[in-house]
Amino acid sequence: ILEKNVSPAPAKVGAVAPVDVIVPKGPTGCDPGQTAFFQTLQIATKITRGQIEMTADTHLITAGEKVTASQAAILQKLDIEPFSYGIMLKYVYDSGSLFDAKVLDITDDVLAAKFSSALSVMASLSLALGYPTQASVPHSIANAFKAILAVTLGCEKYSFPTADIYR
Repeated sequence: ILEKNVSPAPAKVGAVAPVDVIVPKGPTGCDPGQTAFFQTLQIATKITRGQIEMTADTHLITAGEKVTASQAAILQKLDIEPFSYGIMLKYVYDSGSLFDAKVLDITDDVLAAKFSSALSVMASLSLALGYPTQASVPHSIANAFKAILAVTLGCEKYSFPTADIYR
C-alpha cells in the first residue's frame, strides 16, 4: 500500500536528483520568444507552428547531481515533475522485535509453498513415528494398499478385483 501511494514532485533548486531526468523531444508549448532560455541549457530546438519544439531527447539532470535554477525552471515551464516522494519502509517493529521490510513482501504463492512444505515435513515425521495425523493418514492407507497388493500378487490362489488390474 505504501509503495502505491507515491506522488510526483517537481525538481527544486539545490535538491539532489535521485534519478536521471531526460526531457523527451517534441512540442513544448512555449512561444518562440523563449528560445534563448533553451539555448542557455544547450537544448536543440526549432520553431514549429508558432511554438518551440525540441528536436531530440535531452539528458537534463544526472542522478546524484544538484538541480540548478535553470534546470528547475525549464522543467516547470514544460510541466514535468521528474521526481516522486512517498514513504519508504525500511524496518518493521513488532512486539519488541525489529524486522527487515522484506518480511512484508509475502505473496499467496509464498504462503502456499511454505504451508505445503510444512505439511510434507509433518506427514513424514508422523509416518516415521507411527503416529497417525490428518497429514499422514492418506500415506498410511496408500502404504497399506501396497503391502496388501504385494502379498496378493505373491499368492496364486487369492486375489481381489483391484489387485487383478496389476497381474
